[in-house]
Amino acid sequence: MYDDDYDQTTARYYDAAYAALPEVGRDVAFYRSLARETGGPVLEIGCGTGRVLSKLVGDGLDCTGLDASEAMLAALRARLPQGVRLVRGDMREFDLGDARFRLIYSAFRPFQHLLSIDDQLRCLARVRAHLAPDGRFAFDVFKPRLERLLAEREPEAEDVRFEQDGERVVRYARVERDLVSQTLRVHFRYQRSAGGRVLGEDHAAFTMRWFHRFELLHLLARAGFADVQIFGDFDRSPVGPHSPAYVVLAR
Repeated sequence: MYDDDYDQTTARYYDAAYAALPEVGRDVAFYRSLARETGGPVLEIGCGTGRVLSKLVGDGLDCTGLDASEAMLAALRARLPQGVRLVRGDMREFDLGDARFRLIYSAFRPFQHLLSIDDQLRCLARVRAHLAPDGRFAFDVFKPRLERLLAEREPEAEDVRFEQDGERVVRYARVERDLVSQTLRVHFRYQRSAGGRVLGEDHAAFTMRWFHRFELLHLLARAGFADVQIFGDFDRSPVGPHSPAYVVLAR
């Protein structure tokens, strides 16, 4: 689902990069509120370095984290108390035995790394297999902006800058879109400098599938979810022409 260099490079810069993008953090309150409503246990699919999961652990909830990246999980282990269950696994085929969860969620678009319908349905089947009878499943994807889809390529441009380990890091991004497959290829270049001198660069690339609203509804219905709500933002507002996301809540 992503290149080999994505694993180490993204784990290295993830926390600092997204801390510098405060709009990314708006999802935390949404997932925390869901976790408090259900009372746990909670499973996060694609937990990464724990940007969201660590907050739920801090709330005293019984949490499990699943991610395919060992580098991401290593970063998360270093920040969590001992005893929190972290599992390296593929979201399309994970099996946590008899464990059942009242909330399963996937924050900040891991579901968009599932490029085929078969992969998406395999993931949803594993989610349903691990949901408690009264459990809920939540995830978010970006809402495609049709005016941006007209551009098959976006040239490299500065995306974010931040400080890390005494260095200034600037992340540059370029995007390539395939309108037929509904996928975009994102290339990140992290340039490190100190004292006005460039010290080096790291690269990461990955592919994502974008979804439209009714495509998601049909997909979830096909997977056996009978009660599906789709919001336009993390404040649970309705989907509108300028909504930034599709935030899905299903039973």
